[in-house]
Amino acid sequence: MDARVPPIVADPAVARKLQRLAEGKAPRVLDLFSGCGGISLGFTKAGFSIAAAMEIDELAARSHALNFHAADPDMLEQHAKPRDVTRIEPEDLCAELGLGSVEESIDVIVGGPPCQAYARVGRAKLREVAEHPDAFKVDPRGNLYLRYLAYVRAFRPLALLMENVPDILHYGGHNVVEEIVETLDGYGYDARYSLINSAFHGVPQMRDRVFLVAYRRDLGIRPTFPKASHHMTLPPGYAGTRAVALRFVDLLGGAGYVQADLGNESLPFPVTAFEAIGDMPPIRGDSVKRGARRFGPDTFTPYRSTNALSAYAAAMRQWPGFEGQGGVVDHAIRALPRDGGIFAAMPEGAEYPEAHRVATRLFEEEAARRGITRRMKAWAELEAEMVPPYDPSKFPNRWWKLRRDFPVRTLMAHIGKDTYSHIHYDPKQARTISVREAARLQSFPDGFRFAGTMNPAFRQIGNAVPPMMANALARVMKEALDGAALRLAPPR
Repeated sequence: MDARVPPIVADPAVARKLQRLAEGKAPRVLDLFSGCGGISLGFTKAGFSIAAAMEIDELAARSHALNFHAADPDMLEQHAKPRDVTRIEPEDLCAELGLGSVEESIDVIVGGPPCQAYARVGRAKLREVAEHPDAFKVDPRGNLYLRYLAYVRAFRPLALLMENVPDILHYGGHNVVEEIVETLDGYGYDARYSLINSAFHGVPQMRDRVFLVAYRRDLGIRPTFPKASHHMTLPPGYAGTRAVALRFVDLLGGAGYVQADLGNESLPFPVTAFEAIGDMPPIRGDSVKRGARRFGPDTFTPYRSTNALSAYAAAMRQWPGFEGQGGVVDHAIRALPRDGGIFAAMPEGAEYPEAHRVATRLFEEEAARRGITRRMKAWAELEAEMVPPYDPSKFPNRWWKLRRDFPVRTLMAHIGKDTYSHIHYDPKQARTISVREAARLQSFPDGFRFAGTMNPAFRQIGNAVPPMMANALARVMKEALDGAALRLAPPR
């Protein structure tokens, strides 16, 4: 062991990592299941360095590389390469990217295995993988989650962050996160988790996600979570969903659970949809033609001139390293010629049943104007042309029109297929949100680039962790790691 390291840190590799941080160097992050880089961006802003990422989707992997490794043209293509975490060993990743030794190259691991990987893994399987890192190969249901554990075991990071959907708290009648806490305890980590809504942390979106934070036990850090910067009373649907998600936390004792800080009425109301996207240039929905949307210099849209730029919009325009440069290149929307009139007539906050009623009314008015009656063949033809075909009793939440005075609902990967879940509040524009507006609502700054065309860009955004939420967590982790480094490493 290095003679300069106090005996409290018995692991030489860990001691050297702490010494490096004590010298003021940025903690190095490995982002597993990185997507386009929402977590990476939040951690970069907090003073971390993104050493590497692993992402199987080709376009998401390229987006990550373009935003975090463009400064190194010689290595850009290596970082942009899609990688399957189940097929690449830690030592191979380090060799490909020139990271150095596995044990000393990474300080923090972040990421969230896709939720399907958690189903019915169970305590016995977690104990098995803790003892045998290759055990993930025998159970394809748990591949991704168990592989994440194998990477933690190999890299021995000082800390880790894991993110997932609230359902992870009650998969198959058990709390999988509590089992993760137990497994990490066997690895020598102190882990805690919380259910946090991003609207309480500066994101204009009511997005509930589970976050687990863990530190090596020999650092002496008890995991904590960020204090709320905003406050609201969540709508009844969110309260009910949270109650369902947390019922097994109480049932199983919840030894690792930490109640999220919700602030109080002295804090500002969350960022609203208008504050987030109200400054974006207007687009009339009926002006858009069908076809693929590609982004580049020829799609540059100058910012809308306004004297009432919100603090949030200004932050998205001016994020250091990701500035908007006077406008955006991906303010593109889907062509939905049937639905413009419906969008315009829907009240803010309305869902699909109301949209269906509006469409039916507009259709009947048009039929009367044309003199078409129910007995005519033209009646059914016009109805099919103007009224969405989905049963409103079966798809109540399929559509939703933003409220300009409220944060928006959760953006999900499904916006890669359609954006009816986020219809613009402005009746004059009569459209769904654009790629850049989706990015704004997810707290991606205007200079962040998404590889591919419109649909893949939407999917990358919906899959991401909001960078501002990640940043709130990263700031807490950075402070804890800096404190541990100064406490455990010798004076300079």
